[in-house]
Amino acid sequence: MAAKILSRVSRNWGFGVSEGITRVRVFSTGKAQDSIFKRISPLGDPGTSVVPLLEEWVREGRKVHKSDLQSLVKEMRRYRRYKHALEICRWMSDRRYHYLSPSDHAIRLDLISKVHGLEQAEQYFGNITKQAKTFETYGALLNCYAQERSVEKAESIAEKMKELGFFNSALSYNALMTLYTQTGEVDKLDILIKEMEEKAIRPDNFTNNIRMKAYAKALDIERMDKFLQTLEHDPLVTLHWNIYTMAANAYIRAGLIDNAMAMLKKVEALCGGKHQLVYDCLLTLYASVGQKAEVQRIWGHIKTPFNKPLNSSYRCFISSLLKLGDVEEADKVFREWDSHHEIYDFRVLNVLLYFYCNNGFLEKAEEIIKIALERQKVLTFNTWEILAGGYLKNNQISMAVDAMKKALSLHQGRRRLPDSGNVAAGLEFFRQNSDVEGIEEFISLLRPVVPLTREVYHELLRTYISAGRPVETVIERMKGENIEPDEETEVILKGDMAQAFSE
Repeated sequence: MAAKILSRVSRNWGFGVSEGITRVRVFSTGKAQDSIFKRISPLGDPGTSVVPLLEEWVREGRKVHKSDLQSLVKEMRRYRRYKHALEICRWMSDRRYHYLSPSDHAIRLDLISKVHGLEQAEQYFGNITKQAKTFETYGALLNCYAQERSVEKAESIAEKMKELGFFNSALSYNALMTLYTQTGEVDKLDILIKEMEEKAIRPDNFTNNIRMKAYAKALDIERMDKFLQTLEHDPLVTLHWNIYTMAANAYIRAGLIDNAMAMLKKVEALCGGKHQLVYDCLLTLYASVGQKAEVQRIWGHIKTPFNKPLNSSYRCFISSLLKLGDVEEADKVFREWDSHHEIYDFRVLNVLLYFYCNNGFLEKAEEIIKIALERQKVLTFNTWEILAGGYLKNNQISMAVDAMKKALSLHQGRRRLPDSGNVAAGLEFFRQNSDVEGIEEFISLLRPVVPLTREVYHELLRTYISAGRPVETVIERMKGENIEPDEETEVILKGDMAQAFSE
């Protein structure tokens, strides 16, 4: 939730992760199907540059306006393709010589932080002109510090913004509040609120959400109750249903089930069933307190003769049924979704698959995978990895490794890293079987996904030694990755020498 709040806060500085569902307009004088976005969009691999496509577009004699490139950057960021977004930003100024506004600098600053880290973002900020160091760029740097949970630097830049008169809105305070919520420094929120009152800066809805999140996360029920009562009695505050769901979550964690139920009833009264996301939250929360009848009642509101449930609702309902222990009904609902879906969403399948794999129902897991394959669906990285974990738990190591290899081949620059236990099991499997070719193939799939660690190279060394292969090239490869041999490496190599002498 804190990350979501932070992304909302950052939108007003022009550098949020999600900048609304903005469709990119056609960047050409030709037809829609020949837009530059349609050329760049399929390039999902972050390791492949978009610059050649931009250059090709210009060579074809097509115009590219600054507003077109800005829209393209927004779309890349919407899909978290930060490296591509940064390449477009740089191309916009370095090759097209467009003037960069403070807002453009703020966006680039945020992207540099995401792609290259905080140090390079600081260097970029230090190199921009004094005129470009405005509320927007200072705010962007503050947001970078907040995202990295760098409290000291965030507080320092906030003080500088106060000196310059840039720290005079709820937006600035929200960034610090989000940081303190993430670091668990709830008491500092009250200090910031007092500052806002002294400056006559009225909290906005984001401020209220952040405070509620902080108190709920800390399970500070007394503070949370008092704050909620203040909001409910303030005629200038329009309460959002999310305030009540955060309170309900806190009550559930604190074991105050009656209080949680009261909050959920307020959610229903406030929304009147007009918001699909509300129903999805209610399904999950009612299941958390064991209220199966309430879960079924909410599902009855979602699924009507005049309303077809969304994939997200099926996912929440199946998850809720599993939480309540009704596995048979969950399987039935999944099959209903599978036969009526409009867009196949593997996240629906994965909810049930994860339960089956983690609870010893491997045959059922394979059965629903078979259903997807029969529909000629291409399994996703997450699906294969869940299945790999299931095989591993069932001690079917060979099957687990095959599934893991398929998962790695589909990773394609995702932010989520593969499960370390699955990776370790795969390496150990090849080592135990003295399978040099197998482990080399596995590592070749692993390399684009995660940095190769000392532990990976040690398993590779052991595999080479077990297979009676020379290890000099492995040592050189380690050094090429700036991994110098350590004591454990020496122990492994001594084992190799002992084996050689014994032979």
